[in-house]
Amino acid sequence: MLGALASAFRVADLRKKILYTALLIAVFRIGSFIPVPGVNVARLIETYGETGIFQFLDLFSGGALRRFTVFAMGVNPYITASIILQLLTIVIPSLEELSKEGVEGRRKIAQWTRYGTVVLGVIQALGITMGIRGAVEDPGVLPVFLIVTTLTAGTAFLMWLGEKISEHGIGNGISLIIFTGIIARLPAGVHTTAISIGRGGVSPLNVVLFLVLGVASIVGVIWITLGSRRIPVQYAKRVVGRRVYGGQTTHIPLRVNQAGVIPVIFASSLLAFPLTIAQFVPRLRFLMDWLRGDSISYMLIYAVLVVAFTYFYTAITFNVTEVANNMKKYGGFIPGLRPGRPTAEYLDRVLTRITLVGGLFLAAVAVLPNIMTSITRLSTIYFGGTALLIVVGVALDTMKQIEANLLMRQYEGFMK
Repeated sequence: MLGALASAFRVADLRKKILYTALLIAVFRIGSFIPVPGVNVARLIETYGETGIFQFLDLFSGGALRRFTVFAMGVNPYITASIILQLLTIVIPSLEELSKEGVEGRRKIAQWTRYGTVVLGVIQALGITMGIRGAVEDPGVLPVFLIVTTLTAGTAFLMWLGEKISEHGIGNGISLIIFTGIIARLPAGVHTTAISIGRGGVSPLNVVLFLVLGVASIVGVIWITLGSRRIPVQYAKRVVGRRVYGGQTTHIPLRVNQAGVIPVIFASSLLAFPLTIAQFVPRLRFLMDWLRGDSISYMLIYAVLVVAFTYFYTAITFNVTEVANNMKKYGGFIPGLRPGRPTAEYLDRVLTRITLVGGLFLAAVAVLPNIMTSITRLSTIYFGGTALLIVVGVALDTMKQIEANLLMRQYEGFMK
């Protein structure tokens, strides 16, 4: 891998892409330390910084929400807007047709996603500002307007950075920003753990056990993320004039983890919402005990929600009927099956089975960090299922991007 990276830096245009990406990520990290005016950060951490949706959102911003900087909301409004547009594309026929129009259609959907990001950014910024009004030094109209505008502008700027990285850099820019935000919390966690070991607060054996379980989890995530069921497809020969088309054999890769990290994000957000409400409504304080991270009830509800969202998201993003119809249209068929409805039923049956495996895997990854923390009593390093899936997924995608660029220039990639 080190040799492949050295080869990448020897290629001029690839070196420019890597350095350009590193520069914009550095801009993101610098902005994560520029505070929003009018907010008492110490009071914010003391009152709101340890529980509820604030801790979940702080994961993707690299600690910027905890410090309440201009990038406090991170790219969360953009992620939400993208998911909403993706779901609407399935529901609204006109949007579905627009998404099939190629580059121009994708450009329009991307433009609407930007507009949705700004709208959701204003709503989320206003909600966060009202939620932390106890930490706002001057709760007047103008100071609140300044805070909301600053937070929304920070999200819009991050969205622009992500698009520039995708256009001129390496990999998906938004994913790299989230990846950087998660990784940025690791050094502080390692430093705190080292201090705890020195003071006798944490046992070295627990740290070793935590590392072993962590490495095993990463290996499992990579294995499942790259795993797929290949459905063989045969295309019939067609004679057009004097030329013969088709006749080749290919396959449809049905990924085990077809839904990616989305079900874990949905389930985490859904469970974090009642915890946040319980902070402001005294009668609902019992929810904080029921949905405590190390409680059995929380883990069971979390696992069930992850499996349910896995089936839901897979069903709306992979249309077996459309795939079967496209195969029939171009003369393709699965050996032993008739084109059309029998093919769609077979794909649905196979997809249902592997989705169960993928859902159980995601549920295990989501719950395992809570179990690890309970066993090792090591809470100084955040090791969440969402963070693990995002970090591994983005790292694999970035590696593939660099490898593709190297192979185009006849260099050896990461995989020899």
